[in-house]
Amino acid sequence: MGEMVSALGLSKSYRGPKGTRTLAADNISFTCNAGEVFGLLGPNGAGKTTTLRLLSTVLKPTEGTAVIAGHDVVKAAGSVRSSIGFLSGNTGLYPRLTPREVLHYFGAMYGMTSALIDERTSRLSELLGMEDFLDKRCDALSSGMKQKVNIARTVLHDPPVLILDEPTVGLDVLTSRTIVKFVHDCRTQGKCVIFSTHIMAEVAQLCDRLLIIHKGRVQFAGTLDEFRDRAGQDLEQGFVDLLEAVV
Repeated sequence: MGEMVSALGLSKSYRGPKGTRTLAADNISFTCNAGEVFGLLGPNGAGKTTTLRLLSTVLKPTEGTAVIAGHDVVKAAGSVRSSIGFLSGNTGLYPRLTPREVLHYFGAMYGMTSALIDERTSRLSELLGMEDFLDKRCDALSSGMKQKVNIARTVLHDPPVLILDEPTVGLDVLTSRTIVKFVHDCRTQGKCVIFSTHIMAEVAQLCDRLLIIHKGRVQFAGTLDEFRDRAGQDLEQGFVDLLEAVV
């Protein structure tokens, strides 16, 4: 499988009080391939979301860059945005629109034809179990239903790279299982998926390789099997032990 994402020394700093600088991401480097789920792990405030926003061009790096589907995130941000689907942790929906209308709106923004939008909407509705609420207003939907709509919107234009920031957080077991299966199917289709999560069961089920970030820096990079060898049978305890060892 070919390389789809290459992060090269990504760093992001913010100006603090009295001229101080805070490094939210510090020299982050990794690669991700087509047909791979790449797990991005770390506690709150570790730099995961900053890294994902740098990859998605929401933020511009202070230093370093990344290449996604052959496009540089600094020099060709527009081409990067056309090549990715980015699900952030604070994505909202237009409350007065139905999911079908939301997907048509964003499909038009992607330059898709109405026929293609209809085809993709039907397909994604089936895969994500959205048939029963596709024509209900978004302000009447549950959290799980809204997240399914957000995911459908993220992948509507069939991008080769998906960047998913904790897609199952706060959801019930059935909805989470549907989303995990959908991510697994995306990998089978040859997509490159960067998957941020706190849930070790999802890591064990989905991820081929892992990058663990803490205090803005990479603390582990390797395959799931390599992390298992290091962590033992209890992945969650191994994760905690790794973080507690960071000075």
